[in-house]
Amino acid sequence: MTSMVNPRRCALGGAILLAGCLLLTACAGGGASSASSAATAAPAGLGVPHSAAGKAATGSARASGTGLTTGLTPANQSIIYTAAVTIRAGDVAATARRITRIAQAAGGYISAENAGSASPGGTGETIGITLKIPVPSYPAVLAQLSSPALGKQLSMKQQASDVTQEVANVNSLVTSQQDAIAALEGLLRHAASVADLLQVQQQISTDETTLNSLLAQQRALNGETSYATVSMMLVSPHHAGLAGKPAHHSFLTGLLGGWRALRHAAGWVATALGAALPFVILIAALGAAGYAGWRRYARRRATGPPAAA
Repeated sequence: MTSMVNPRRCALGGAILLAGCLLLTACAGGGASSASSAATAAPAGLGVPHSAAGKAATGSARASGTGLTTGLTPANQSIIYTAAVTIRAGDVAATARRITRIAQAAGGYISAENAGSASPGGTGETIGITLKIPVPSYPAVLAQLSSPALGKQLSMKQQASDVTQEVANVNSLVTSQQDAIAALEGLLRHAASVADLLQVQQQISTDETTLNSLLAQQRALNGETSYATVSMMLVSPHHAGLAGKPAHHSFLTGLLGGWRALRHAAGWVATALGAALPFVILIAALGAAGYAGWRRYARRRATGPPAAA
């Protein structure tokens, strides 16, 4: 009998222990489910599902990270590049043709060209060329234009002007002006009287004139920022030699300098005399007439009045 009671008690105790474990597990699961339902209820109250809220949170986190990255990345800039190069070349005409080919090969063009003599006597030759080079090709083309293959570089000057703010302002003004014209055209269709119609048409005409001016500025800025300007000056060796020739001091040099000074002085004196001659003649004529009158008056006083009969 005793051997039968002990197994039953053990089974009963095991059952009670198992029931307690199940109860604890159920309580824990209920707490977790209530917590999960509470977490889900809060976004649902806002009209956003839990998964959408998670995606929104992830998206905002990514957006904030992108904003930080964008802040660290330099924005696009609008820069005007200009350069001026002076080269001494043996054959300036041939060098000018080579420069033209270099510019055209890079997608550029010649915007201006002029040629002339380097000295008053016409013994030297110079050629000035203004090139327009696409900005992406500007560094490579400038390196070719300043290479010794074209001639000896006498001078070079580069400059970069940042016009990002000016470009942004012009673009903003163009957009605003276009929106204003569109709004006025909408009012034009609903004009109530002839006076209102004329007033709106006049304002549209004024705004279109302003818009055309802004569009011209926009095109000019786009051209200046898309193409770099390179001014080339080609001089012949004869001109460069005259420019760099030191002055020699000698007796002959002094004599020639004095003779030139004498000629200049004589020319100034002759010019002054020529300018004063009409006044001298007029003064002399007036003086002679006055002197003749004074002599006649003096003789009359000396003879006295005629005696009475």
